[in-house]
Amino acid sequence: MAPRTPDVSRLDDTVAPRILEAMRVASARLTELGVRHVLVGGLAVGAWGHPRATKDVDFLVGEEAFEHHAGGLVTMKYGVPIQVGGVAVDLLSASANDREDALENPRSSGVPVAPLPVLIYLKLKSPRPKDLADVMELIRLGIERDATRADLVARSPELVEKWDRAVAEAWRGDE
Repeated sequence: MAPRTPDVSRLDDTVAPRILEAMRVASARLTELGVRHVLVGGLAVGAWGHPRATKDVDFLVGEEAFEHHAGGLVTMKYGVPIQVGGVAVDLLSASANDREDALENPRSSGVPVAPLPVLIYLKLKSPRPKDLADVMELIRLGIERDATRADLVARSPELVEKWDRAVAEAWRGDE
């Protein structure tokens, strides 16, 4: 059964300590700067119950992390971390991904973690096979499939077919 809440301590036995430290330091710095953020990517998948090794830290962040300049140029605001101790910190714009809602009441276990529907959305948007594999592992854990599908129908109907295929594939081996 899938956990009801994310917990970054689930990562402790799987993820390298320097990655976990980078996650905590980057989250603390973003908080100090007043940047809304939630953990996404492989670390968030682990916090939701399927820990796996990863080499970077990914956050979905609010627009306050960026400076907008003439001509459409966007840069990071001063002090926003992009690397901690040699570990890359990747920042995704919540508004560019149409997921500002994820930043309003993040689930937290020390470091705020994206809600499952947001994490699934971002993973399904990706063309990388490992992201689809993450989705299937979360499905196998027993996440609330109907609620996730309803979120996709409402927000990203173009991803519903990919979701349905992932659900079917995830359970194919159990039949």
